[in-house]
Amino acid sequence: MGKIEEYLHASRRKKAALIFVLIDSEVSKIRESVTLAKNVEKIGASAILVGGSSATDQIEMAQVVKTLKKSIKIPIILFPGNVTGVVPQADAILFSSLLNSENPYYITQAQALGAPSVLKFGLEPLPTAYIIIGEGTTAWFVGAARAIPFDKAGIAAAYSLAAQFLGMRFVYLEAGSGAKQSVKPEMVRAVRKVFRGFLIVGGGIRDVNTAKEIVAAGADALVIGTMLEREGNSLKRLAEIANSIKNIKK
Repeated sequence: MGKIEEYLHASRRKKAALIFVLIDSEVSKIRESVTLAKNVEKIGASAILVGGSSATDQIEMAQVVKTLKKSIKIPIILFPGNVTGVVPQADAILFSSLLNSENPYYITQAQALGAPSVLKFGLEPLPTAYIIIGEGTTAWFVGAARAIPFDKAGIAAAYSLAAQFLGMRFVYLEAGSGAKQSVKPEMVRAVRKVFRGFLIVGGGIRDVNTAKEIVAAGADALVIGTMLEREGNSLKRLAEIANSIKNIKK
């Protein structure tokens, strides 16, 4: 276990759940990204994820990471949708396998292509099972996912248990950026019953009630991105979410 993974677990022991803010390097301009990162760090975000399912401009992403690294103290974790998402100077990478993809490229082949760069750049790999829930998002389309229906909690639990048996220490349940609905608390609860690692939930989390329900069900971290990019008063709402989940008992 590397220092970033240790940091995440240590931070989690102090809070009911962590907040990861996703910055899509192809949506946000560098100056805007830095401002956003500084603001969410003050609010209490524990890490910045940089990447996205459609991010293909490797040079732009590398510049975003380099600039952010000079501006904030919380870790920068790459969240690649492909090998183009592997760039230097980040602290760690969600080294993910899209377990429910119908294209083997996203299960093992992209990982094999990207692994040498992860080693070369000195990135800490966080072994992650990436599981797409629901259809209609960019992550679902690009990843050729055989998406798990929102009401099929048992299937998500089975995939997460398989991930654990394969040695993955992180599971990321993803409804997708801009999803119309979030992963249901019942699904999070079902996964939490069988998965002993670090459970991340993202997609469609825009309000306090949704965040509180997902955290109470067992999530270790929430990923919030689209709300901050596209919606008004988003920083205020992020602060409300951060405050609301501090003292949730599990």
